[in-house]
Amino acid sequence: MTQPPQLGCACGKVLLQVRGVPIISAECCCNSCRAAGARLQTLPGARPVLSSLGATRFVLYRKDRVHFQQGTEHLKEFRLTPEAKTRRVVATCCNTPVFLEFENGHWLSLYGALWPEGTLPPLELRTMTSDLPPGTALPEDVPNGKHQSVSFFVKLLGAWVLMGFRSPKLAFVHGQLQV
Repeated sequence: MTQPPQLGCACGKVLLQVRGVPIISAECCCNSCRAAGARLQTLPGARPVLSSLGATRFVLYRKDRVHFQQGTEHLKEFRLTPEAKTRRVVATCCNTPVFLEFENGHWLSLYGALWPEGTLPPLELRTMTSDLPPGTALPEDVPNGKHQSVSFFVKLLGAWVLMGFRSPKLAFVHGQLQV
């Protein structure tokens, strides 16, 4: 198996490496990801977060397979609401979204824009398509699940089992980003 490429923010100050194969490569169409993406892509110098369909591209990796090599001092969290169970973490040096983390989760949903051109793992599915506006036409290139599928949860559970049911904490993200 070839080693995945080094990943990083747009300006290169935040660098990370992933090991092994991802849990899954997906586009999320949920209301939260669409709302957060719309807000994050308004930051100065930020690249688009949402696809033309309004989906957010993620590659999910076990936390123990993601290693930040430099630039963690630039990472700040953004939450849609103060009580949100998810946080999106952004490299404030260039306003690149880096990952989404579920509270107590064992995986990170890494934003697709971190991959160098031509190296992003192939899309496997779209999820939460029921949140898209009525009449949205979706391509049939991958499964378009109205909700998270059983197989999606089985993959997450399998990754958690392989991690010994651990959910590592990421203590290096400091500060909040107001968007």
